[in-house]
Amino acid sequence: MTLLLQVDSGGDQFPVTGPAPRLSWTLPMSLGSVTGSVLDAEVDGKLLSPRALGPEHRFVPWPWEPLPSGARARWRVTVRGTGGEVLSDWSTFEVGLADADWAARWISPVEQTDPGYGKRPAHVLATNFSTSGTVVRARLYATALGVYEAFVNGERAGTAHLNPGSTAYDDTLYAQVSDVTDAVRAGENRLEIVLSDGWFRGQVGAFRMPAGWGTSLAARVELHLELSDGTSNKVISDGTWTSAVSTITRADLMAGQTTDYAAGPGAALPVLVDQVTAPPLTWSPAPPVRVIETRAPEGVRQLAADTWVLDFGQNASGWLRVQGLGPPGTRTLIDHGEHVGPDGDLDTAHLNSSGDGGAVVFSQHDEVVSDGASSVFEPHHTVHGFQYVRIRREGAPLDPAGVTMQVVHTDLRRTGTFASSSPELNRLHEIAEWSFRGNAVDVPTDCPTRERLAWTGDYQVFVSTATRLFDVLGFSRKWLQSVRDDQLDDGRIPNFAPDGRRIKHHLEDRLAMMTGSAGWGDAVVAVPWELYRTYGDREALAENWGAMVRWVDWALETARTLRHHTRRQRSPEPAPHEEYLWDGTFHWGEWTEPVPRGPDGERRDPVKVNPAAWFMADKGEVGTAYLYRSTTTLAQIARVLGFEDDAARYAEAGRRVLDAWRTEFLGPDGRTVADTQAAYVRALSFGLVPDELRAAAAERLVELVAEAGGHLATGFLSTGDLLPVLVDAGRTDVAYGLLFRTTPPSWLAMVAKGATTIWEDWEGIDDQGEAHESLNHYSKGAVVRFLHSHTLGLRQDRGSVAWEAFTVAPVPGPLTWAEGTHESPQGTIVVRWDRTADGLRAQVTVPAGAVCTLRLPGADPEVVVGPARVVR
Repeated sequence: MTLLLQVDSGGDQFPVTGPAPRLSWTLPMSLGSVTGSVLDAEVDGKLLSPRALGPEHRFVPWPWEPLPSGARARWRVTVRGTGGEVLSDWSTFEVGLADADWAARWISPVEQTDPGYGKRPAHVLATNFSTSGTVVRARLYATALGVYEAFVNGERAGTAHLNPGSTAYDDTLYAQVSDVTDAVRAGENRLEIVLSDGWFRGQVGAFRMPAGWGTSLAARVELHLELSDGTSNKVISDGTWTSAVSTITRADLMAGQTTDYAAGPGAALPVLVDQVTAPPLTWSPAPPVRVIETRAPEGVRQLAADTWVLDFGQNASGWLRVQGLGPPGTRTLIDHGEHVGPDGDLDTAHLNSSGDGGAVVFSQHDEVVSDGASSVFEPHHTVHGFQYVRIRREGAPLDPAGVTMQVVHTDLRRTGTFASSSPELNRLHEIAEWSFRGNAVDVPTDCPTRERLAWTGDYQVFVSTATRLFDVLGFSRKWLQSVRDDQLDDGRIPNFAPDGRRIKHHLEDRLAMMTGSAGWGDAVVAVPWELYRTYGDREALAENWGAMVRWVDWALETARTLRHHTRRQRSPEPAPHEEYLWDGTFHWGEWTEPVPRGPDGERRDPVKVNPAAWFMADKGEVGTAYLYRSTTTLAQIARVLGFEDDAARYAEAGRRVLDAWRTEFLGPDGRTVADTQAAYVRALSFGLVPDELRAAAAERLVELVAEAGGHLATGFLSTGDLLPVLVDAGRTDVAYGLLFRTTPPSWLAMVAKGATTIWEDWEGIDDQGEAHESLNHYSKGAVVRFLHSHTLGLRQDRGSVAWEAFTVAPVPGPLTWAEGTHESPQGTIVVRWDRTADGLRAQVTVPAGAVCTLRLPGADPEVVVGPARVVR
């Protein structure tokens, strides 16, 4: 059988690592118990001495000398077991340039005028070079402060887009390498870099503020050539390069791109050299952003002689590819959005933003002017969230068949599947996947439209679902680097990272007062812990340990020193337990609970009706609950890392926080002070309720569901845990009642109204057809974790790491069958169950290195040691 070999790396056309990559491989089903492995490697054509290992197969340290910059390596593994041995195929990777080995200089475009952020053109930085022989290998190493594309003789380098990606540019900057061998020719050649503002200097957030990373764009480029006669050469960025305004006359990731082919390029001027200061260059662990698929329009409506609205049938992130641009001077104007109004026209009003600084009218607008020769427009220096586009063509007809959607996001490897006898649940699973995909454009954003920020709270809520759908280890580790980079000096974690607003340097900003919220900042603890449990990557804990400690220590100190004003009014002196109540600083709270309606039936969002009251409300129940979860998780992490003193200290702090939460927020009858669905879900899920009161708390949750007419009333933080809590409390009937509810607020109400992604607001499209808030906000899609863990019944055991032990315990509800897979670090897990006259019939594949406990209704538990395939 074929073994899956991996190195912990990113890369585009091939994996790219540092000097000492970690090696991982799956175990074959045919070998029985694994007894050991042997590694072989070849570096730059030289075979290395084999290395014998034990049965380990995940994140194995490179067992030879560190690799030099630019090295080409290949490796394979022989796995031995009680049933024989299996030899893998060779797997290749290359080593990126170490920062100290770069010879190129930073070059910047000449910008003679500045139309302002969101309106600046892209520039072409270029040089000519010649080769006197046959090039057998050409590698282009490049990076930028801005977004860049590289071209050799007009041929685009690589398949990745939006390089070098979104990072905290004053601390972390990634380089990329491409194989351009086929593009280099004997004789004269031209190397070009197209450079635009990107995340570095473009618009940020709902209010389209300017990013604060820097004022000057720059690129750094090296082309390494190897010739057939054994000689080598380098082409590097330096003062000999030229700068010119490109045909991209406006480029902004949020606002859009204008390309004027008729204008032609500007005059070439000498570049500016070494105008910027950049951090040391390194290599991303994440997969690249790519065009993942192409979609043709599913519906076309002509609104006027020159205007069309196209429906691509799916809300996604990406851009258009338009073929047939018309005769010279023809202008095509394109607006993108998620919704069309009753008149069939594009409607983006629900994405407008308003605040103290005024209102911002939402727009994602591209334009192209034809020169009569260029036949295709595909903007690579912007990205949009959309399902619909309105296209206006001046002076020439449009053929909608020549317009396609290019779906663009990080190229994540799928690791989980789910299907069942319910088409509605299958569709829910599908739109939740699409919602996450649309928000995985290099970083985990909240939405691909209005804000497009990598909010910490969103990913904290969803990461345990993301790990069931895709391999997000490298993607998440890359993002966590930005979280660490943007951590405030006092330990607070930013609301979003990378933080183009750079709040850690602007503590006078009002947003700084709203930084450090429970459920958001706790992502720095929760996300690495989920990565460790899912993938077994201890490094995900080690590299974030310092940031976790600073965050939790800040929260503990804040709890000790600050009190909510209502408690100060209650008593001038704090009660002893209040030292562990985290209530004296800002929290977002549950967030986005169903919006209540007034007597007139109109929506009354408390955040908008009385923002001051919402801001000042006591959210200590939420804060203290998360403080308990983070302190106890940190104690577990400390034990994994061998920090026993820290483990004891945080475990004790967790006990004190738990006592404080119970004293302040839980009554002797099992009722919480908040007495909301969210409060009970959180209390039961986090283990805050003592065993003797859990039944009463769960029953009160059921009562609140009934009082809401059988609807949920949870919001951002607790929705993903609602159904598991109910099932684990023995109320499968209530859980499936909520899951199959088709009136709002509910998940299937979205499905019934044609949603193709998860909505931010439970009533994202109301009964009048009016849209509210973002229509692509993945957080509430965390419910599909329940489909894997409970409906299918596949969940990792408590205390297990990397799926070494898991349970299959289906909770079928009204379904007649379900099936799914999970590509675990041990190998592929397959589960299928069918309802029969006698109960459930299950088929399970257990990979080598794993142990499964099979729990079917009415049957005794059965332990299955992998590798095995069982039918029961």
